[in-house]
Amino acid sequence: MDQDQVREVYRAYLFGAQAHEGQVRQSGEPYIYHPIAVARILAQMHMDVKSIVASILHDVLEDTPTTRKLIENEFGKDVAHLVEGVSKLTHIKFKNKIEQQAENIQKVLLAMARDIRVIMIKLADRLHNMRTLGPLRPDKRRRIAQETLDIYIPIANRLGIYTIRHELENLVFQAIYPMRYRVLEAAVNKASGHRKELIDKINQALSSRLVEMEIEAQIVSRKKHLYSVYRKM
Repeated sequence: MDQDQVREVYRAYLFGAQAHEGQVRQSGEPYIYHPIAVARILAQMHMDVKSIVASILHDVLEDTPTTRKLIENEFGKDVAHLVEGVSKLTHIKFKNKIEQQAENIQKVLLAMARDIRVIMIKLADRLHNMRTLGPLRPDKRRRIAQETLDIYIPIANRLGIYTIRHELENLVFQAIYPMRYRVLEAAVNKASGHRKELIDKINQALSSRLVEMEIEAQIVSRKKHLYSVYRKM
């Protein structure tokens, strides 16, 4: 970001902090911590500055007296459009059981968000909410986790956003099956040293053989996340 963009993000932070003043999350933290965390996720994904500004403001229409017109006057039409788009996705109502089916909800969300940045903000919002489920009642944690599994993970998969998809899957696994998660995590951690040693040996053997055959290649390995391991058991 250049200096003008940094100033715009900081101005959004001041606006959001004032709008959410006095509001707290279930954890007791000031509410503004949540939109700032969402903005950080998007910044790590190298999203544009308007998406980051909109993410800081993404709950002001829903949770404060702030109007779309005020956001537009302060930050422009594009940011106001993004904030309004996220707010509309939050308030989707379905008429019947067929419309409520997860696959149909996914289609509606993707169709309503004509700007893909709206979906990106919503995914980052859901990711931070999943990271901070701890203070909620167990039944609410499970409900949010199941909704994430049914709707948001398939959307992340469709869009090819695998870093978010994999983290959401692990968080869902932890929320719905906490005991299984802990047991599997301990087993994987225990085996990780031996597995790394084995992978290194295989890589060395393959690299040597490729050199002998005068083949230029790069060997890449990846670590399976816990949910993926669990599904294959």
